[in-house]
Amino acid sequence: MSRIRHVRGSRLATAGVAVTGTAALLAAVLSPTAGAVDGPTRSSVIEDAETVLADRAGALGLSSAQETKVRDVVIDEDGTRHVRYDRTYRGLPVLGGDFVLHLNPDGTYRSTSRATKSELSLATVTPKVTAPKAADLAAGLLRAAHLGETLKKLSAKPRLVVDALHGAPKLAWQTDAVAHDGLGNPVGRTVLTDATTGDRIDTWDTMESASGDGKSLYGGTVPLETTQSGASYQLKDATRGGTYTGDAANQTDKCLLTVCLTRAPATVFTDPDNQWGSGEASDRTTVAVDAQYGTDVTWDYYKKVHDRNGIAGDGKGSFNRVHYGKDYNNAFWDDNCFCMTYGDGDGKQLGPLVSLDVAGHEMSHGVTSKTAALRYSGESGGLNEATSDIFGTLVEFYADNAEDRGDWRIGEKIVRSGLGREALRFMDKPSRDGKSADCWSEKLGDLDVHYSSGVGNHFAYLLAEGSGAKTINGVSHDSPTCDGSTVQGIGRAKLGKIWYRALTVYMTSSTNYAGARTATLNAAKDLYGGDSAEQKAVAAAWSAVDVG
Repeated sequence: MSRIRHVRGSRLATAGVAVTGTAALLAAVLSPTAGAVDGPTRSSVIEDAETVLADRAGALGLSSAQETKVRDVVIDEDGTRHVRYDRTYRGLPVLGGDFVLHLNPDGTYRSTSRATKSELSLATVTPKVTAPKAADLAAGLLRAAHLGETLKKLSAKPRLVVDALHGAPKLAWQTDAVAHDGLGNPVGRTVLTDATTGDRIDTWDTMESASGDGKSLYGGTVPLETTQSGASYQLKDATRGGTYTGDAANQTDKCLLTVCLTRAPATVFTDPDNQWGSGEASDRTTVAVDAQYGTDVTWDYYKKVHDRNGIAGDGKGSFNRVHYGKDYNNAFWDDNCFCMTYGDGDGKQLGPLVSLDVAGHEMSHGVTSKTAALRYSGESGGLNEATSDIFGTLVEFYADNAEDRGDWRIGEKIVRSGLGREALRFMDKPSRDGKSADCWSEKLGDLDVHYSSGVGNHFAYLLAEGSGAKTINGVSHDSPTCDGSTVQGIGRAKLGKIWYRALTVYMTSSTNYAGARTATLNAAKDLYGGDSAEQKAVAAAWSAVDVG
């Protein structure tokens, strides 16, 4: 089994195709492992990728009108490398323009994973539909999605893009419509509009939802790394990239789309004796303990299990805001602030949303955005949500916390009786929530992404635990298959390694469930060998949820 290393960033130029990228570098992961043969360096990987792009520009559909930007680089221990790119056309972002170059250990071309193979050629990049018209259409759809509610501070600002995800490439307006509901909490909708005809192409939710020690709300007394500041201590962890937790004081962000004019405060929690919280929700510090603990465990899971140094893979710590909004039944990751935000819940359906699996779920959206960037719509959106449910669950198992034992239910700690069920989602049999899909069908992409995720969640459970009834950490699980087959599980650790490999190396923004099957089969082959028991188990688990 090969070990995988992550680096990010590059800057290069190829003949006829401009190629740019970020300058960030994760130097630590490029250090040779003990006893290992010196492998390729970042600079040599970039040089090889430059040569390949220049030689294969035509085959990759690249032209002088396009520019590519490196999003991520993964180097296997044997020298195989995988370079992930985004693309623009005449300066406009291309939805579905991303691709991954897979190079052999000697730097020669091996294969490509592409979000779309459509030829990028437009007669014009001048829209016939005006930006104000696109904004009005998006605002109307946001109002329709919240029919009967009073929306305040509604704003919508379109940006021109090239849509290569929905048939032939076309000029489009991508508009993020945002507003505040009656309680002052944020709501949002992204709308993709044909910039020539004004027809709606697609729409989706904007938000990707949900040493001292401290007494947490859900996890008992937990260890915390803090920072001394004078005679007091800050809830800030220098050992994990400087991540910290602050109080949002029940305020919300004042934003114009993705640009926030003011953000809800994140005043760092302090404590005089380094003993945090009381274990009761009435103590504002208690949920901060849960949030910081969730960040710590998620960081450690990705670092120790997948050798990923932080959410972006660059060693940078995120931060948490707790007590956000009023009766806010949500938690979300925001790439713009590189932060996690937690509501307190309404106390009727949900309590404070700071449980371990919710923390792992939301921060995994950040990992996805830095790697495959699965589009938050259709089947790729379902896979995006499934990815967060999978890793959120694996984080919970990894923590091995006696007060919050690992299981295959999402959000079971935060759910209150008013929700009418014991958890937000059930991965062994997703349809138990009354809305999620157990099995793939042609209409799956029409579901909300939180429900189309059921197929990926069901697959993950079957691959790890197998089919049939069993009790895991005192919780009853029962997972029937869609085709009547019996599936033997290969364990949670192998599931995590296979899914992470598939996400970071083979999936692209447009990957659907059929593509996820191919990506995970490739990942299993890389990790365990072709025709291995693990690869056969992956195939069997996908077939068991009707993804063939």
